[in-house]
Amino acid sequence: MERFLVIVASALVGIAIYVGMARAVKKQSMRDYIESHAWLLYPNAICYWRAAMALVAYMLFFFLDKQNIAILIFTVAAILDGVDGIVARNCNLVSKWGEWLDPFCDKLTYLPPLIGFAYLGIISPKLVWILVGVEFAGQFLARHILKLLNTSGAANNFGKIKAIICFGLVIFCALIMENPFIVDIGDEILIACIILSTASLVFKFVPNRLYADILSTLNFFCGITSLYYTSKHAFAMAIVVIILGQLFDLFDGRMAMIHGGTKYGPYLDDVADFVSFGLAPAYIIIESAGSFAYTFAFIYVIGVAYRLVRFVAVDKKKKDLPEGIFNGLPSPAGALIVLGAALVVPPKILWVMAAISVVLMVSHIRFAHLGRVLLKNIPKPLFFMISATIIVSIAYILKTKSGLLFGCLILCSVVVYAIVSRWWLKRSQA
Repeated sequence: MERFLVIVASALVGIAIYVGMARAVKKQSMRDYIESHAWLLYPNAICYWRAAMALVAYMLFFFLDKQNIAILIFTVAAILDGVDGIVARNCNLVSKWGEWLDPFCDKLTYLPPLIGFAYLGIISPKLVWILVGVEFAGQFLARHILKLLNTSGAANNFGKIKAIICFGLVIFCALIMENPFIVDIGDEILIACIILSTASLVFKFVPNRLYADILSTLNFFCGITSLYYTSKHAFAMAIVVIILGQLFDLFDGRMAMIHGGTKYGPYLDDVADFVSFGLAPAYIIIESAGSFAYTFAFIYVIGVAYRLVRFVAVDKKKKDLPEGIFNGLPSPAGALIVLGAALVVPPKILWVMAAISVVLMVSHIRFAHLGRVLLKNIPKPLFFMISATIIVSIAYILKTKSGLLFGCLILCSVVVYAIVSRWWLKRSQA
């Protein structure tokens, strides 16, 4: 309990530093102060400071038996990873050296303690060394090649989400040392970090305009993989894969908005959405919902198809429909209603939930786009935190194999999205 309270207190201190700096840097007086104290508050200087703090925390935790102080120092160092970005953007201090230094200092912050915990038996040494190998391949080999190609090696969204998860994993390992009754998902989170680190490395070599199409393709293959798992009656895995597809779908919209795409991108996105959010959930209905399953699965597929066609052929051409606003519940959210219900309710109730999902999708009730509107209007760090939380939650579900908990979380996420979406629309129209 003591260590948990120390972690909470450390997090509150770190958040206070972040919020305070985020507000202060908007003032000209603070920007002038930063300019006159480059050795202390320039973004690159902050990187040096947080790397040094992480080294001190490492020594205190693993060699000097000062774990509580180490946790506080490490947490503050982790939070400073967001502070240097705030200073760089608000004071126009972004630099090529900073693009290289920031992720390197991240690695110096979280990799040493992860290695330490691996050799204490808390997490897998093999997985940790795989992560170290991928990380340093990205930091040195890939960035050297990118430099020769005169291409930016700045961190992408995959890398930023991975860093947040790695920081959290260090804290989790410190917590589980004193509280072995906590469900140990360390190795599952490590696997997620390896996947994200690999994706970050690969996407550095991909032209920006192809980001959206690649993510749509990954969404499509998630749908195909889900169909396979459903055929084996592995419903929980089938649903996990669809949710991963929804993450890809969320990111492809942001990438298309930021970097553009190819002329085939919209068609690929629609096909991927139909497979992942139409066919895959319908197949789950068929395999799990009893005698009338085919009827309700057919209704559901027709509803998703109608929803997608109406969006492309009608809604996109409407002048009274603001960009990023949907007529009807988006198909990913409609799919979540069916997926969550498949895990927690009997077949007859699942039929009702599928019907409700279809009614909401084909209705003219307006909802805001999650990625292009709701998440766009929240700070980037919060966006990365939400993404990291989703990934960690999936790791927890895979570890505990609790279908009931998984289904409840899915249904709650739809309710939260609907409430926030409707609140935002009313607020924007006021």
